[in-house]
This record gives sequence, structure tokens and C-alpha cells, in this order.
Amino acid sequence: MIIKKFTAATETEAMVLAREELGKEAVVMNIKKVKPKGILRLFKKSSVEITAAVDDTVSDSAKEALAKQQALLKKNQEDLSKNVISALESDKTVPGASAIEKKLDDLQNMIEKQMVKDQDAKSSVNANPLENEKGFGDNDSTWQCISLVKKHMAGNEVEEKFIDQIIEEVKDTLGKDASVDSVLTSIYQKIILKLGQPQLIEVGEDKPKFVFFMGPTGVGKTTSIAKLASALKLNQKNNVALVTSDTYRIAAVDQLRTYANILGVPVSVVYSADDLKNIKDKLKTYDIVLVDTAGRSHKNKDQRDDLKELIDAIEKEDRVLYLVLSATTKYSDLVHIVNAYAHFDDYRLIFTKLDETSTYGNILNIRMLTDAPLSYTTYGQDVPKDIGRIDGQKIAKQLLGGSV
Repeated sequence: MIIKKFTAATETEAMVLAREELGKEAVVMNIKKVKPKGILRLFKKSSVEITAAVDDTVSDSAKEALAKQQALLKKNQEDLSKNVISALESDKTVPGASAIEKKLDDLQNMIEKQMVKDQDAKSSVNANPLENEKGFGDNDSTWQCISLVKKHMAGNEVEEKFIDQIIEEVKDTLGKDASVDSVLTSIYQKIILKLGQPQLIEVGEDKPKFVFFMGPTGVGKTTSIAKLASALKLNQKNNVALVTSDTYRIAAVDQLRTYANILGVPVSVVYSADDLKNIKDKLKTYDIVLVDTAGRSHKNKDQRDDLKELIDAIEKEDRVLYLVLSATTKYSDLVHIVNAYAHFDDYRLIFTKLDETSTYGNILNIRMLTDAPLSYTTYGQDVPKDIGRIDGQKIAKQLLGGSV
């Protein structure tokens, strides 16, 4: 590994020096402000020193992956520059009864077809596969319906304890002779209620709302911020500013600056909680300030403490927290991640990379585990199109085995 220090008048200039000598793969190890000492401090300005490192044995696969990332960023920049900036999915009114009934009809047809197929195997199983379930009648089709619903939800990686909780709550609202359609309707509605209404970004009344995005590395925080900034400024006509504390990666600051320049919004770089406090007055004329934080390891307590100190620089009533998670992360890892953020008791959830998974069970799992409200989902790399408010009905249908 090659490690070198670079000093310049500004952070950007120091980063340019690092990239010119070490290449774009360089990773920033440390950034500090250098103040002149002695009598010279009266005549010289402060400078910025960064310590950067690069692996001198970068593999071909790593180089190829980096080239793909750079190509993707360039494509996004070109799309934005051509003003192909479309709105975040506009808020749609909740579908009326006819739309919901159609979804349920589709699901019921699917369930009934599966039940017909299962008749051939009936002789090899108990007549009531869920005979230990209490609260329903002896209607065999009802038992089969519940069994298939459980099977589909488990296949979508919904945790068994949450499946059982939903079924138990539904049983309390149904009579013992409940029909298949009433059981299916009740479970479908119960899942939608569990998912809840999305809580989106709202403008503060008389002062800016600071919106922090936190979460593990690689989940797409910076890209999500760019998408939301586009929608908030171009579609909703809000006065938006960007802040980043992700100074650990050279590309992260440059990426956000590129989006900011295209959108015509300011971006500030902060290195500490004190820096954020110091620029609050400068940002007081903006409606919304989106704050990108560095990806943190949920196993590193020092990093978690640094993040808390940064967030606490803004009064609780003036901030909103979003925990960004990937829908492709396995449930056991998600549990460790959300536990690491348990000291923040007021965050909302964003799930990214829905286009990279065929199962949505973890969205329901983490919602029921944390009781944190859901908000946005992302489903692609394109900025700013591939983001929207969470669609509870779409997810509920998918969890029950219907197509979406």
C-alpha cells in the first residue's frame, strides 16, 4: 500500500493532487486543517492536509468494477445535463375499492388454482393441515387458504414469528365459518396496516429542516440524496441545500458536488459536529438541507458515536433521520444494523435496490421489528427516476404470492 500526504489551500485542490499522483482509486485516510504557527500566522492562510492511500496491487476485477462505476456516474451526469430530470413518483391517491378488489381477485384466483392442484395430494396429508390453529371453523378450503398464505409469505422471506402474529390478529376479527375471500382480504389488509403510511420529507415552517441519511456503506445513500434533491427542487420547487460529512472517500464528495452543480444547489463539506453548527446560519434561508453521512460499520462504536455527535449538532425539532437499508441484505444482518442505530428512536426507513431482489419480506420484517415508519424505496441506478414512495398495496400483494 502507498500512503502519502498532500497539502493545498483547499480540500478540493488537495484531493486533485492526490488523484493526479495516486489515481482515482485513492482512499482518504485523514483530513485536517493546518494553521500557520508563529509570526507567520499573521500573513498566511490556513491550508488543508489530506493523507491518502492506494493499494499498489489492485486486481483486474477491481479495476473493471471501478471503470463500470465511473461509466455509470458519467451516464447519470449526461442524463441530468440534458435536463432529462423527471419527477419523483408523484403522490397518488389511494386506490379506490375497485382497484383493491381487482388486486384481491387476482390473489384469490391464484390461491384457488393452487388449492385445486393440492387436492391430488390431499390423501397424503391431514385433512386440516393447520388443525392446531384455533379460531377458524372446519372449512377445509379455509385451512388450505391459510396454509398457502403462510407458504407464500415464508417464500418471500417473511419471518415466521411475524407471519404467525399477522394470522393470529386476523383470526381475532373473523368468525369461525369465515370464507376464503374474507380470510384473504383480512390478511391483505392487515399487511397493509402493518406497513403503514409512508412518511416523506416535509418542509419546515419557518426554518430549514435538516434531513440526515445514515446507514451502512454501499446501500446507496448518496445516490438516493441526489434523486430526492432533484424531486424536491425541480418538482416541488423547494429551496434545497446539500451537506456531506462523507470525507472518507474522494469520489463521494465529487459525486455529490457534480449533482449539486447540475441542479444549481449549494453543497457544503463538514468534518465535524462543530463545522455543522458553524454553517447553520449560512443555511437558514433554505427549506430543506439534505445531509449525507459516511457509511458506518454497525460494529464500530467509535464511528457510531461520531455520527450521533454530528446529528446532535442540530436540535431534535429541526431534524429528520432516515436509515437507508438495502433490500438485498439478509435479515440477520439487518437485525444487527438496526440494533446499532437503536439509540436513535425517531428514524424513518428507506429501502434501496428493490430491483436486485425478488423477495420483499425484509421490508415487512424490519418494519415490524423496529416500528420505524417506512418512506421511500429505490429500484434502479438512474438519477433521479428510480425512487418513489413505498407502495404498501404492491408489497402486500407480492408477499401473498401475487405478481407486481
